[in-house]
Amino acid sequence: MELARYYQSRRNRRGLSMVTAMVLAGLTAFAVYDGVAASPKAVANAQTKSAPATVEEVGNTGLKRVVLIPAAAKRLDIKTAPVSDALVNGERRSVIPYAAVLYDSNGDTWTYTSPKPLVFVRHDIRVDDIRGGLAFLSKGPRPGTAVVTVGSAELWGIEYGGIEED
Repeated sequence: MELARYYQSRRNRRGLSMVTAMVLAGLTAFAVYDGVAASPKAVANAQTKSAPATVEEVGNTGLKRVVLIPAAAKRLDIKTAPVSDALVNGERRSVIPYAAVLYDSNGDTWTYTSPKPLVFVRHDIRVDDIRGGLAFLSKGPRPGTAVVTVGSAELWGIEYGGIEED
């Protein structure tokens, strides 16, 4: 009987030691993280860095241009593809990857174009037909224009919701 109580007591002490060690490790990690995040040097470095993205007005057109720094474009994994053209029922149509098509809450369609590297502008489009992974447009950017296929939702968030660094 004494032996059973000894082993039970030993298991309880081991469990208590494990819990205590985990709590202390967590408190230590929190203290280290809190110290780094609140250090004056970290705050000064954050203030001297340029913003990852800026939103600029495009003349008096009402359009906005999103300009990213290279690190932000890499982090968002922005990918583009060129607009192509196709002959559909005797008419020339612009064709973009369906991944480049975005819908707003009213059902209107648009895409982001990239007139030059790291610069993105929202462009209204009219989709006539979708076949497989392609969207055939009756209104949209000209063939050869780069459209964003990955990262459009993030660009929209930057354009309309702002962006903040952690």
